[in-house]
Parts: sequence; structure tokens; C-alpha cells
Amino acid sequence: MALSRALSAALAGVEAYTVVLEADLARQGMPSFTMVGLAEGAVRESKERVFAALKNCGFRLPPSRITVNLAPADIRKEGSAYDLPLAAALLGAAGMLPEAALDGYYLAGELSLTGELKGVPGILPLAMRARAERAKGLLVAQANAQEASVVKGLAVYGLTGLSQAVRFLAGEEELSPEEFDQTLFESPQTPFPLDFSEVKGQEHAKRAIEVAAAGGHNLLFLGPPGSGKTMLAKRIPTVMAPLGFEEALEVTKVYSVAGELGPGQGLVLVRPFRSPHHTISDAGLIGGGSLPRPGEVSLAHRGVLFLDELPEFKKNALEVLRQPLEDGRVTISRASGSLTYPADFMLVAAMNPCPCGYHGDERHACLCGEAKVRHYRSKISGPLLDRIDMQVEVPAVPYKDLKAEAGRVDSALMRSRVLAARKVQAERYQGTPIRANSQLSGKALNTFCPIGEQEHRFLELANSRLGLSARAHTRILRMARTIADLDNVANIAVEHLAEAVNYRGLDRKA
Repeated sequence: MALSRALSAALAGVEAYTVVLEADLARQGMPSFTMVGLAEGAVRESKERVFAALKNCGFRLPPSRITVNLAPADIRKEGSAYDLPLAAALLGAAGMLPEAALDGYYLAGELSLTGELKGVPGILPLAMRARAERAKGLLVAQANAQEASVVKGLAVYGLTGLSQAVRFLAGEEELSPEEFDQTLFESPQTPFPLDFSEVKGQEHAKRAIEVAAAGGHNLLFLGPPGSGKTMLAKRIPTVMAPLGFEEALEVTKVYSVAGELGPGQGLVLVRPFRSPHHTISDAGLIGGGSLPRPGEVSLAHRGVLFLDELPEFKKNALEVLRQPLEDGRVTISRASGSLTYPADFMLVAAMNPCPCGYHGDERHACLCGEAKVRHYRSKISGPLLDRIDMQVEVPAVPYKDLKAEAGRVDSALMRSRVLAARKVQAERYQGTPIRANSQLSGKALNTFCPIGEQEHRFLELANSRLGLSARAHTRILRMARTIADLDNVANIAVEHLAEAVNYRGLDRKA
């Protein structure tokens, strides 16, 4: 045989598409090796790794002119996952594998010089593509086997090296498909090391967190240094609803593409909590780069993105947040095409009221003038603030609360209320694409948030007093819907609207 084909896959965002590696060995002419099909640096370097691995595993290719094509040839191929399929295609073209040995199998993995098989990122999307193409099986490194086995209906074989892959494809060794350990997902979650009972005082902020977690609302804490803003934010995952299986798959795909999964980790089981430093670049926050990869907003998908010291972030990076906050996804455009990454997260941010941090604090004198305060707050634009549903003041904790042994509310109690409200929303929005109150807009907002004449008069007064934008008005209605759900009440009342307005702290100050 002079021509052989092996199947693999390449990534486009968090999705994968099939790549066919064609290897042709011609006995005429001087020995050479040519690779075509828009192969990037790591793919071109695979020649050296593959030839060394073949030699060290005892496979000798005959002297020949070797041509390798990666189809489709007009799309760039990146990464080291093509080592294993390239080696298999070469062995097939040299007649060292039976003619139909590679039919229907997808292969991916990096080879060491000794032929050992190493894990690569992006295996979960590749496994989904293989299943969609009705593949006979997927051959990957043992380090990726548990991750790929999450995909039901696909036989996944974890291999230790090239020699084992050849024996399996030649029918000389039988392997059992990897089984995903479903008990990992179904077993009770390990208790979080943090708990809201450790937060003394700040009952108003805890209530705001409960509302935010119940409805998926974005949240901004505003308060002096040491008031507990970061402490509160880090405990938010302890009260959020657990990940469903489909949500866990979405999150795992992003982490798989980004290479963020731990060794042998098959599935992300808890909601992400990402807390990037304020010096992060635009590409690090939103995603992109010369070789585009997911940013922090995508790694926070279905979880929490916490931005501490919000005004210290680059203004252009914050402005780019507006699209994912509105659409739940990020689109990165390049000359070669566009990639879309999911970015449906709950934004939690914290900031001081002024550069020195003590503006409005009764116990400390503020060293900033009004001009400095206005300049500091102007770093966060009005359109971005409008997209943050809740703007909650977190004052300094009085001593009588500090001397208490523990807070009056713990995470378990808050979580039970949040889960009850989420259950109400799941029943209400059954059969619609809406999952939480924070997604209500347009016709759906009018359908699910009807209010009476008295409530309309209250909102009209709030609008005239605070000068609310149309977006802020929408967010007040969404929050009121969530507050009513927490109270297990079908209709939105004035007290629900009043509490929602109270969570628009910066509007009230204006």
C-alpha cells in the first residue's frame, strides 16, 4: 500500500471538525518528506517526533518520498494532537498495518521520542465530533481517556504508547473501552472550605448575594477597604445551584480547549470561580491572541467572574465586557475567520468608593476631593454599570458584629433558599430557552413580570427621582421577579420593587 488515511479533528472555538491525514509513500526519486495543508509550527515539528518514535518502537519505514496532506487544506491546523494519526497513517502507507485497520477510528495524541503517548487539550470536543460522525472508536492517551469517556455512545480507548496503538489496530491486542465514572457526578458534593457563617455582620450584603445567586444577576460591591467585599465574593459559589450534566459538559469543553483540566480529570463538577488580577490583558480577559484561546470570561462560563478593584482594570478591557454580559458569548474575529466562545457568567465586582477608599465613611476622613471621586468612578462607564443589575454598598463592620462568634446566616440556609427559587424558575420557564430571571427581556419580561397599577405608580416615581435608564428599569423588574420567587409569591408587589430599587446604589447616589 502506498496511500493511507487516518482521521483526527481540529478545533474551531469550542467545536471540532474532522481532519483527514493522507500519507503517500512513493518509492521513486530521492527520499524526502513534504507536509501540506496549512500546518502550523507544532504540526510541522511532528515529523521529527514521529520519526524518532517510530524508530525507537522498532518500526522502520522504507526509503521513499513521503507526502502528507491535512485536509481540508484551507484551514489552519495547530497543536501536537496529530502525532498519533500521522504515525498511524505512515505505518498504514508502508503496509505495516492491515488495509482497513484505520477505517472508522479517530486518533489524537502527542508522541514522545520514545513512543510514549501524551495527553493533549481539546479532547472532549474531538470526542463529540467522532460520535457525530458515527466513528467506531477514539484512540487517545491514557491521560485523556476519562475526559473523552464522558461522551456517551462512543468507544474510547486509552493508550500508553505507539506500540500499543499499533497492536490494537492490527488486531493483536484487545482493549476494553474506557468507562466514565458516573458516580463522580452523582455523589454528594464535597463541602466547600468557605462558609457565609464566617462573615460577621453584612446581612444586607448577604441578602443581596442570595438574590443575585437565585436569579443569576450581576453584582457590584461598593465599600471601604476591609469591609469584607472580597470575603463575601469568594463565598458566592457555596450558595449557587449545582451544575447539571449538560452545563458540566459545556464548562468542561471550554476547560478542555484551554488545557485547564487536571490530569485524568473527566468532568468539571463545580461551578467555576475566576478571579483575574487587574493587570490582565484584553486577550487574557476576553480571549484571543495570535493563536486564539478562551479568556477568563469563557473560563467563568456557568460560574462566577470576580473582578476585584474594578476601576483598576484597563478601561478598554472593561468596555469589551459589555458584549458577553449582554449576549452570553464572545466572538473573536481574525482575518482568517471568526471564533465564538461561550461566556454566560455571573459578574461579581468590588470597588472602593474613592481612591483613598473612605468617601462617606463616618470613622475615617476622606482625603479625596469631589473631582477625584468623580474621576475615579468615571473609569467605569454608564453602559457597563447599567449591565450590572445590583450595586450594593458594603459599609465597615461595627464592633458589636465583629465580637460575635459567627454570622447569623450560613451557606446551607442561603443555598436552600436559592435552590427553592431556582426550582420555581425552572418550572416557570419550562419549554423556553430562559433558565433564570436575569435573562428576561422584551416580550418575556412583560409575560412573566406583570405588575399592577400601584406598582406602576411606584416605578414611575422611582424613574423620575433617580433618572433610570430603560436598561436599569428592566433590571429592577428582573430583580423584583427574583425577590418574589425567594418569597414564594406569584405576583410582584411594591415591597419587591422597593427592595430591587434599593439594590441600585449608584443610581440612588446620582
